[in-house]
Amino acid sequence: MRAHLRESVDDRVAIEEPLEIRLGYSAGGERRTSSVSITMRTPCDDEDLATGFLFTEGIVRSRDDIAIVKPCRGDNTIRVELEDDVAVDLERLQRHFYTTSSCGVCGKASLEALYAQGAEAPVLPGTIFARDVLTAIPGKLREKQATFEETGGLHAAAAFTPQGELVVVREDVGRHNAVDKVIGALLMQDEVPAASLGLMVSGRASFELMQKALLAGMPLLAAVSAPSSLAVQLAREFNVTLIGFLRGDTFNVYAGEERLA
Repeated sequence: MRAHLRESVDDRVAIEEPLEIRLGYSAGGERRTSSVSITMRTPCDDEDLATGFLFTEGIVRSRDDIAIVKPCRGDNTIRVELEDDVAVDLERLQRHFYTTSSCGVCGKASLEALYAQGAEAPVLPGTIFARDVLTAIPGKLREKQATFEETGGLHAAAAFTPQGELVVVREDVGRHNAVDKVIGALLMQDEVPAASLGLMVSGRASFELMQKALLAGMPLLAAVSAPSSLAVQLAREFNVTLIGFLRGDTFNVYAGEERLA
């Protein structure tokens, strides 16, 4: 509807459906199965989403922990089978709930939880990113967002090289899902820790996204929008380069300026 004109047309909208992640593992000498997550997502790259979620939640540590990933036919469920020698701490998922940016726990407790999970600061300066490379990334990402172009309803995330090549691009209705899909794809390609790659996100930089980048060993997180205060605190604590408001030829640097040429 525009002014006094009314017209009926078809419109494309982004698909949002639940995905259940089931985990198969050995405990007490027998195989067990547990449902570890139900998330609303865009149906695509579900294997990447499941493996990325399990990695960033600390359930798996490497590609070698995973025996097989397979969808369960017709019911929005994906099953991840772990190798027999992988010890599983399902209580970690429940404990992690209390360290997310939405639950009101103080930043100090959140940072301590990351140290307990084994998070390590990337080497400084390590990988260097040039200014002109960074300012070109949002445009390159937008060109790869086919579903966003049709619906306007998806977030995107991408892993990129210091030369500006997008090596993995994923879309989803959830920002955290898009990042998990990127990290899951890198994990299954044995490219985690991703110490030579930056992470670009299409929305804001939250604590949760900063945490996922850190656990994947990525030295830089760039966002087209603003960072949260806890994301800035996390970036400074672990020496991760954090860039916000990356639009056009300008951006803000909140931490890790040493990695910028």
